[in-house]
Amino acid sequence: MATRNRTEVTEFVLLGLSSWPEMQPVIFGIVFAMYLVALMGNALLLIVALSDPKLQTPMYFLLSQLSFIDMFLTTITVPQMLVHTLSVNRTISFNCCIIQLFFFMAVGSMEGHLLAAMAYDRYVAICDPLRYSAIISHHLCLRITLTSWVVVSLNSLLYSVLVTRLTFCNNQVTHFFCDITPLLKLPCTQPVVSEMLIFTEGVVVVVSPFFFILGSYARIGIAITRMHSVAALRKALSTCSSHILVVLLLYGSVIRMYLRPSSSYDLDQDRQVAIFYAVVTPTLNPLIYSLRNQEVKGALRRLFRKLCNSGNFQPGSQGMWGWHHIS
Repeated sequence: MATRNRTEVTEFVLLGLSSWPEMQPVIFGIVFAMYLVALMGNALLLIVALSDPKLQTPMYFLLSQLSFIDMFLTTITVPQMLVHTLSVNRTISFNCCIIQLFFFMAVGSMEGHLLAAMAYDRYVAICDPLRYSAIISHHLCLRITLTSWVVVSLNSLLYSVLVTRLTFCNNQVTHFFCDITPLLKLPCTQPVVSEMLIFTEGVVVVVSPFFFILGSYARIGIAITRMHSVAALRKALSTCSSHILVVLLLYGSVIRMYLRPSSSYDLDQDRQVAIFYAVVTPTLNPLIYSLRNQEVKGALRRLFRKLCNSGNFQPGSQGMWGWHHIS
């Protein structure tokens, strides 16, 4: 549909991941399986982090929030994508598209802020272990989480308002959900002002946590080089590796998709990156944190024993990374 009046665009057509009909059942099966794994893995990690007495620490509170974010992120996009994959009608109303854009941008940005908070936690744990309990608290983590939600929500609201003010001449969205990149390809004229505002403001809100993470790990790297204990060095590298891997998965996709001019976008490739960011990464995150963390694996074993034997959890409390025992 082509029109010079945005108000006549009452719906968008989401073209999905592939235009080949024979590929739709294959795509449906793969994405549906990964969606279930992402939901179950993150839900299990969330339950363990919130219920196990040994995991009632600020760091595990942040990890539980990350699991919630991953569940929310996949649910925003994947169910609609699955329905459209096996359906002839792939339309989404204009208002629903803007709502989806708002929540996707807010939740996606929030993940970076949580990873920055987790980086700060391990920076304090490694570089200032004696003051860890005095600096890092549940109250601080809660304040960081609530403040981050306010910041990313306002940022996402700005994106959504800018899109509603555009004049669209096409409603064919080359994507499987309403994202800012493909939507900026549809206006009658190139939205230079909106694009510049989104790019500059997006760098501040989305990328600033990444630079904070880099700064934290620079300080951690300096502290690690000064460690004389091989055991402490090995523990530092082990506990940081999971977080580093998750950061690389997230920001590798974000930088590839968003932080460049819209004229250089390849929407077909970006759809592949988006499926990695929206489905694969939330699926891998709980596996990364559970398989590489002895306390999480211990909590999972206690949970399964409780479910099987109707026993009780063992009381106690211990920090996620155990840095209080490292001098």
